[in-house]
Amino acid sequence: MIAKEFARCRARLQRYLTALPDPLGRRDRRDWGTFYVRGLLLSGERKSIVLLAHRVPEGNVQALQQFAGQSSWDVTPVRAHLAWWMVHELSPGTAWVVDEVGFSKQGKHAVGVARQSCGSSGRPGSCRVALWLNYTTDDAASP
Repeated sequence: MIAKEFARCRARLQRYLTALPDPLGRRDRRDWGTFYVRGLLLSGERKSIVLLAHRVPEGNVQALQQFAGQSSWDVTPVRAHLAWWMVHELSPGTAWVVDEVGFSKQGKHAVGVARQSCGSSGRPGSCRVALWLNYTTDDAASP
């Protein structure tokens, strides 16, 4: 996502992040969580903390590293809120879609990698297979 695309959806993203329940605890954690999500959504192949911090103008590498590496909060209520939010935003939903996706991988030592039919390459090879559940409408889908 480029900065211009992000600007269009920033208000909606901010509403979601502001509406999160309190599992993140302190306000500064919520602020850095918002920053982290923004960095993940922007373009760039690598998503390291340093690169994320440099993609967003108000970046602070140390604060973001502390948020990602040392903050402790329960992911369960965050995931539950995300699921509720997406169903609410995409309602009325058309369907739940289950899809199997294969990702090509190099080598054989990564978890779940085996020689099998791989959808992304269209031929057998070393790949990892994942199962996706998406809530879909005519215009959008959300995992």
